[in-house]
This record gives sequence, structure tokens and C-alpha cells, in this order.
Amino acid sequence: MSRKIVVGDIHGALRGLIQLMDRIKPVYDDEFVFLGDYVDGWPDAAQVVEYLVAFSEKYSCTFILGNHDIWADEWLRGSPPNTVWLKHGGRETIQSYSRVLNTDRHIHLAFYKNLQHFIVDENNRLFVHAGFSTEKGPEADFLDGRYLWDRSLWEEALYYHASDFSYQPSPRLSKYSEIYIGHTPVIFYDFDTPVHAQNLWNLDTGAGFDGKLSAMDIESGKIWQSDPIPALYPGITGRIRH
Repeated sequence: MSRKIVVGDIHGALRGLIQLMDRIKPVYDDEFVFLGDYVDGWPDAAQVVEYLVAFSEKYSCTFILGNHDIWADEWLRGSPPNTVWLKHGGRETIQSYSRVLNTDRHIHLAFYKNLQHFIVDENNRLFVHAGFSTEKGPEADFLDGRYLWDRSLWEEALYYHASDFSYQPSPRLSKYSEIYIGHTPVIFYDFDTPVHAQNLWNLDTGAGFDGKLSAMDIESGKIWQSDPIPALYPGITGRIRH
């Protein structure tokens, strides 16, 4: 039986990504969905993109757009670096591109250009970077980009999941059979593995900080994780210092 594997936020942690894939052991008919934020944090952002481009030539992959990816794309296309971006991993991403030949930058630009805003599969399962703010779904958030930043969907699911009273699905959550997100690190809520709350899964286990990189086969529920990312980058602080 083929596997559908969803992968959380990577944030430049190439060593964690390689270790994670060594543990997953991909096979030819696996399908991968990556939830965005490939860059910003650890020192190998550009190299993560190169790895994923090569990986997608062997396996079926869907790459979702994350908020950090927009900043990196804008900078690569010639915009001045966003000051907020620089404080949240942008410096490390810029430094990683010093190891990329100018003649190869078109590969990176194509990768960012082709990132998907979100996808809904044949089983009405939504894959989106952060969430969405209304019962209309993420497409209603395109103008202000809230689908890249929203935390209210995650917080709503977590609140009702932790409550003692009977839960009535909200119009937002019940719009889809299942929802898979990243963006909000679960380590900030005292979890270190992917969190299932109502019909929502959060796969961001803090790889951008001092957590692990996680993936899950959504058909079987099997979870894989890397070691804590700081252990793979000794002497490097990444975004932790911020």
C-alpha cells in the first residue's frame, strides 16, 4: 500500500531532513506533502531547496508555500531584505546562498514560484501552511495572506480538544475531513511530537528552534522524527538566539 507522508517545517535544517528521510526510507510509490517554511533558521536553507528539487525527481512531491519562503523568494528576485525576515532566520538564508552559483539560482526561483498555496486531496483533506480565518477556507485569505500566518484555527482545535464539554465542530474545522498544518511550533505548547486536535494535525515540532523535524504517514498514522536539530548542528544557535 502506498504511503502519503506529510512533512513539517524544515527551516534550513538539511541535516535533520537527511536523517528524517533515512528513517522514512522512501519507496517509489510514496507521495510526499511538505508544509512549507523550507528556509530561515539553520545554515542550509539553499541546500534544503536543492535537496528537495532532486528528491522530487525521484518521488511524487507537493510543496506548500510558507510565510518564510515568500521573504526568501522576494530577496532572490531583487527586493531589499525584509528587516523582520532578517531577525527571524533571513540572515542565515542569505548566507546559505553564498554557496550557490549564480548560474543555478534559476532552479531556486522556479522552486519558489511553483509552491502551492494549499491543496485539498480526493478525500477532502486540506494541507496548508498555517490555517485560515473563516469558514470559507484558505482561498478567502489570499488578499491579506492570513492562510500563511493564521494561528486561530490551531488554537481553536487545541482549545476544544482540551475541554471537558462536548465538542460541536465549528464551520471552519468541519469544512474538511482532516487538516494538516505547520507554522506554529508545538514545542511552545509543551509537545515534542505532532499534535492531533479534533480533525487537525500540527506537524511543526520546532525544527526551526530546538525541536525535531517530523513526518507522518497520514494513512497509517506512523510518525518519524529526526534528532533534536541543535544536536545535528553543534555550536550553531540558529533562530534560538532570537
